[in-house]
Amino acid sequence: MLTVHHLNNSRSQRVLWLLEELETPYEIRFYERDPHTQRAPAELKAIHPMGKSPVIEDGDNVIAETGSIIVYILDKYGNGRLRPEQGTQEYIDYVHFLHFAEGSAMLPFLLALYNGFLGEAGEPLHPLIMGEIKGVLDYCEYHLIRNSYFAGEELTGADIQMIFPLEAARVRGRLKGYDACLEYVEKIHKRPAYLRALEKGGDYAYGPK
Repeated sequence: MLTVHHLNNSRSQRVLWLLEELETPYEIRFYERDPHTQRAPAELKAIHPMGKSPVIEDGDNVIAETGSIIVYILDKYGNGRLRPEQGTQEYIDYVHFLHFAEGSAMLPFLLALYNGFLGEAGEPLHPLIMGEIKGVLDYCEYHLIRNSYFAGEELTGADIQMIFPLEAARVRGRLKGYDACLEYVEKIHKRPAYLRALEKGGDYAYGPK
């Protein structure tokens, strides 16, 4: 059976949601963050050299990185679900946002987090980072005003990826004025599969409030 190596309060929650949407059987191996550093525990390095979550095991296959995991699961277990037909605009958007989530969207949010640790020393970078965050959210808002989901009118793997950057923005109060983004997050948070994944995954600070 497919195993998800799941770190509490982390992006690996997305993998649980994907599997619940597909109703694919899986088991969870739970890991807890270090209470002082909030880093993943060393035991994860026994599963994958990067020592990060999410990681899945499926037979002899060990796959890391959420985007790769989503592609693998949809290829093997999706039966055509949650992935648009190739050659369509929806498929182009699907591939784009599947990569955009971690390749572009998350970077300024992480920079803001790390820059906050620098105190006064990080102040010169603050306007630049906030400008990058605004660019990401403006882009998402523009897209969601015109589309129900990130790859058209139906949920796809792109939405599994994109929910976390918007959840992180919401928790930090950065979706004020971004009505389409906020409505999108609230819509996702009502999905039965998303709620089942929360019940199974445990502590998650970015979910419904």
